[in-house]
Amino acid sequence: MAAGPVAVIRVARWPGGLAAGLVLALTLGTLAAVLWRAGFALRLGPADLSAIRFTIWQALLSAALSVGFAVPVARALARRRFAGRGALVTLLGAPFILPVVVAVMGLLGVFGRGGVLNDALGLVGLGPVSIYGWHGVVLAHVFFNLPLATRLILQGWQAIPAERFRLAASLGAPTGRLLEWPMLRAVAPGAFAVIFLICLTSFAVALILGGGPRATTVELAIYQAVRFEFDLGRAATLAAVQFGLCAAAAVAVRAAGGAPEAMGGGLDRVVERHEGGGWSRAADAAWIALAALFLLAPLAMVVARGLPGLVELPDGLWAAAGRSVAVALGATALTLVLALALVLRGGVAAQLSSLLPLAASSLVMGTGLFVVLYPFVAPRDVALVVTALVNAAMALPFAARVLAPAVAQAEAAHGRLADSLGLHGWARLRWLILPRIRRPLGFAAGLTAALSMGDLGVIALFAGDGQATLPLLMVRLMGAYRMEQAAGAALVLLALSLALFWVFDRGGRVDAAA
Repeated sequence: MAAGPVAVIRVARWPGGLAAGLVLALTLGTLAAVLWRAGFALRLGPADLSAIRFTIWQALLSAALSVGFAVPVARALARRRFAGRGALVTLLGAPFILPVVVAVMGLLGVFGRGGVLNDALGLVGLGPVSIYGWHGVVLAHVFFNLPLATRLILQGWQAIPAERFRLAASLGAPTGRLLEWPMLRAVAPGAFAVIFLICLTSFAVALILGGGPRATTVELAIYQAVRFEFDLGRAATLAAVQFGLCAAAAVAVRAAGGAPEAMGGGLDRVVERHEGGGWSRAADAAWIALAALFLLAPLAMVVARGLPGLVELPDGLWAAAGRSVAVALGATALTLVLALALVLRGGVAAQLSSLLPLAASSLVMGTGLFVVLYPFVAPRDVALVVTALVNAAMALPFAARVLAPAVAQAEAAHGRLADSLGLHGWARLRWLILPRIRRPLGFAAGLTAALSMGDLGVIALFAGDGQATLPLLMVRLMGAYRMEQAAGAALVLLALSLALFWVFDRGGRVDAAA
């Protein structure tokens, strides 16, 4: 994020200080609480060490597979033009805002015991396969992160000027060695590090698909220690370990996040490439078709299996949906306030504060808040408030990353005029900045709302029977083998998440100032 232009904005700086203080309390403060509860003695048993090993191992494998498969898919999309290409590239962003439990329902519809794959295997006389266990966890992580890796690597390919490819073609030079491999060396490590960090914080996937002690992540172990054993000391120890793992991964993300090697400027032309013959075109078409099938099939199964479930929705569904919407709206409002306050304050401290939640996880913060609040109030009484608070913190890095460039651009373009008119403080924010950041503001709001709608982290720690949100209700229905009702709830959750994202994103684009 560009700190220079933002640092000189003529607005009050104290809101940024308060926002930074709240973020520090939610991240480092909760970590201090769990360390205090653990007595600063990190004692780990064999099961804990096994959970740590599995967490790191599955994150490494998931990131490697996601990036490895993303390379040929991104290369095919970069080389070929076809009807629907733009829609497919847009679709690649859908799994990021898709509720995890909804995606898992879709994957069960394809790869589960009664899924399409096992039905097909039965027709040819082969035995069924099981999605439960480490391979199910990795499969789900690849489903979520293959699109993200593809988008990141595709941006690297599109950053290579078209003139470079034309020059290489005219000279008969190998574009892979001279152009594509240097770009991949710069882009792929950053994509790997980001996905590794995301997979470290896996909870809902491991909860549903983990399938036993050998497929338990650290976050799932924290949940089990609090909910089933009520061993706050063990939960605190695991939370401290999880914070350390995420902090190390966040440092790796920052270290690996360099830009592609400079390849010179171009004329911003579309890269028209006609490499290879029929076999090359067939291979590209196969990679694109497989990626599209892998993404679309689970989504189609959510719709196909959810429609019959709408006939008999479970009791309490709409109450749970209302709680989910309320949590999402509260988290969205708080995220935007925190992000704007930090971005407007500017400076290195504000930037670090906005990135600090990347080093934490929702269950680490939830465990810390549980430790702090438990002596004074029943956790279930503040379940929704705490969930909204933690969701807001977890979405803060994304929102700040979206808003910072837009605020810097508005200030650079119109800051001197605002100074000459004497616009400072709230007036400057109201008349200069907010009208010119409506588009990214709406996108950040939609992203936060969609992510919060599908969250299944802190609410699983705190909620009692009367505080369940829609994702938690779905998990409970699945645990009771009421799969048709769970599928109906999944379709409702999917619709609400997409609707919230669309409303905020569309609202930011309507009549937005250029």
